[in-house]
Amino acid sequence: MEKQALPLKEVRELANRFTPAEIDTCITQQLQDGINECKMGGPTDHVINELSKAEFVRTRMEEGLTLTDAMRELAKKIRNVQRGFTD
Repeated sequence: MEKQALPLKEVRELANRFTPAEIDTCITQQLQDGINECKMGGPTDHVINELSKAEFVRTRMEEGLTLTDAMRELAKKIRNVQRGFTD
């Protein structure tokens, strides 16, 4: 599996600006209409990926984690997937 750089800035901005419910709405809009009110543009697969990451981070923030810790948790999960769940 090819590793991809995590565009942290975009995920951070989305997580700070929108609630998980708003991000979920944007995901639904993107899937149905090809556009969304979160103002994310680009290929649908990219938009869905970034919105999903932001939703994960924002949910963790609402559970009490700092933005930095939520981003670290996201990065750890992505690394685990890239490694095939082996440590």
